[in-house]
Amino acid sequence: MSETVPGYRRPGLLTQPPYNAPDYGSTRLRHPQQELLRLPHTLTETSAPRFSPQRYPARADLTVQADGSAAMGERIIVAGRVLDEDGRPVRNTMVEVWQANAAGRYNHPGDDHDAPLDPNFQGMGRVFTDAEGWYRFVTIRPGAYPWRNHKDAWRPNHIHYSVFGAGFAQRMITQMYFPGDPLLALDPIFHATPDEAARNRLISKFDLELTQPEWALGYRFDIVLRGREATPMEDNH
Repeated sequence: MSETVPGYRRPGLLTQPPYNAPDYGSTRLRHPQQELLRLPHTLTETSAPRFSPQRYPARADLTVQADGSAAMGERIIVAGRVLDEDGRPVRNTMVEVWQANAAGRYNHPGDDHDAPLDPNFQGMGRVFTDAEGWYRFVTIRPGAYPWRNHKDAWRPNHIHYSVFGAGFAQRMITQMYFPGDPLLALDPIFHATPDEAARNRLISKFDLELTQPEWALGYRFDIVLRGREATPMEDNH
């Protein structure tokens, strides 16, 4: 389609990862082999269900279970704002996260990594942004883990993010990394985004204002949904 929204700042061609990134092995098997087709969304796809805390209860603290049991590992705070291309807050949007535990293992039957499971850490959270677009989670710093993509391949510490619009068809997925991680230089998923400035938008920033003394370090990760400063997304094509 050739139409453009007035004032819309189109992202550069290299700011988003391609469907097929040769160094990221599994994309060779699952990327589309033919031209994509534009399918019209129905009203149900674009406007339902209505996500709300009443229907989808928030879980902002991943470190404590309902019975008070605490997860093992380094407690951290991750927070930021969800913004549009003009820096305006995206309000009341559902943000979900999932991640490995401190030992680098997911609480999922498909994860056969020889690392201990933490019975007190499910690795999943959900919140809704406030009027200023802010979200906030308390969690455990995830561990690195091997992923068999190439010889001695290890994923950097990371947290997966999912941001929903008004319906299931309006979902964007990305990953947040940590500053100073030496594995970033070796990670094909991180480097699947060709543009260096765009790649670096995936790295959180240590934030002393978010840090709570003698309790948890704070990391800020803002998510920009559109435009030239958009956060790289796994499905933003």
